[in-house]
Amino acid sequence: MTDIDEFLAAEGRAEQIAEVQKRIEAEGIQYLYCQFVSVTGRIMGKGIPAKHFGTIAHKGFQLVYGSTANLFTDRHGEYIGYGPEARELVGLAEPETFCKLPWDPKTARVFCTLFRGREEEVDGGMYLTSDCRGNLHRIHKAFEEKTGLHLRAGTEPEMMWLKVDANGKPTVEGLTKPNCYHIDQFAELQPLIHKVVEYSEAMGLDMIQGDHEDAPGQLELNFNFDRADLTADRLTTYRQICKQVGREMGAFPCFMPKPFMGVSANGCHHNISLWDGEPSEGGNNTFMPEGDNPQIPGSIGLKAIGGIIEHLSALTCLGSPTVNSYRRLWDTGFWAPVFADWGFQNRTTALRISAPGRFEYRSVDSAVNPYLSFAALIKAMDDGLDRNLDPGPPEERNIYEAMSEGKDVKKIPLSLGEALEALAADEVVKSALPGDMYKVFEHYKRDEWERFMATVTDWDVEEYLDILP
Repeated sequence: MTDIDEFLAAEGRAEQIAEVQKRIEAEGIQYLYCQFVSVTGRIMGKGIPAKHFGTIAHKGFQLVYGSTANLFTDRHGEYIGYGPEARELVGLAEPETFCKLPWDPKTARVFCTLFRGREEEVDGGMYLTSDCRGNLHRIHKAFEEKTGLHLRAGTEPEMMWLKVDANGKPTVEGLTKPNCYHIDQFAELQPLIHKVVEYSEAMGLDMIQGDHEDAPGQLELNFNFDRADLTADRLTTYRQICKQVGREMGAFPCFMPKPFMGVSANGCHHNISLWDGEPSEGGNNTFMPEGDNPQIPGSIGLKAIGGIIEHLSALTCLGSPTVNSYRRLWDTGFWAPVFADWGFQNRTTALRISAPGRFEYRSVDSAVNPYLSFAALIKAMDDGLDRNLDPGPPEERNIYEAMSEGKDVKKIPLSLGEALEALAADEVVKSALPGDMYKVFEHYKRDEWERFMATVTDWDVEEYLDILP
């Protein structure tokens, strides 16, 4: 059987499809977004009348392969990843992800898994490897089958809510002042926050806390951690919700990593742990301390940290995936996580033990594609477990003070170009982008870097226009 045949024949799928069809009819749902996620984390897909859900569930929709790369052309006019001669993918609905949109109860969304067409001469009917969401599911499943462990993750999605002009276009002015943890600034955004939380809860996100961060209009609203696959879907859904709330409230949700200098950037720290079994069923968090020191993770946690430290340079390319991401890392006065080290509650290192049983991967920002970053973290930690990698002792000092006292600490890449070279040299992290995925990602991001390097900026003009004599 091909992958597409096995997917369609999965146990319980027919019953799930029938249940969704009943909901569509009973709840008067008229339209459906059949969506997947592109290489950059954008939500792509097709819209259909909901009455045709059965067709999408059984036969799928077709779309050009290049849609997994936003159907974007490079600086030479060539399509990224796939040329115009490429075949069309097949997107099959996952009925368990069907969800009504709370702001438009006549419309629902469903995530889809992507395949090659059955008629293709090579790998016909097999998984499309440029489907980053599908890759995470398969990589995570293989890791769990191998080790008995699974990744549970929570994210800290920071963003800045900006004012819009009379034409509805975003400005570079935040809705609030950059006062960190200030309840009054938080209260100013409360109508917007209420709407985001309301929609999030309706779409299955367990919202737990939030605060005003230290940039103009900057909010961090958190939802509960879960399996990495579910958390990635929920972060994608959260972004979709924020975009809708922005339309309703006359504001712009900005996920650009560093729109303003001199204030904090938009991060998206990943808080991660490896579990043996489900928490609700008495599962075991293998990162919990095993000895008398509550600050030191257990042996599995230490090896996992060792794997991440070993592959941190390549991981940076996925966690900080844009040219603008590195503005965040250069503005070091705001706890920029640029050093390849770890410690307990140490915000100057790339990894921080934020509480017993979990650690915070900090070299990741708001532009991250979580399907890529989680898959890469799984691969790095798996390598740490396989090779018994020792991360060394935790750094308790401010890393800058430690370095002034003679500690030799490696920096992570400080430009997208440098990060792309690190990724190209790391076969472990590259394995998180299997098949066509690495080709698509590298082409897209290499072009982004080259377009930046080939652009004369305002800084260039101000710095060099009157350079001589």
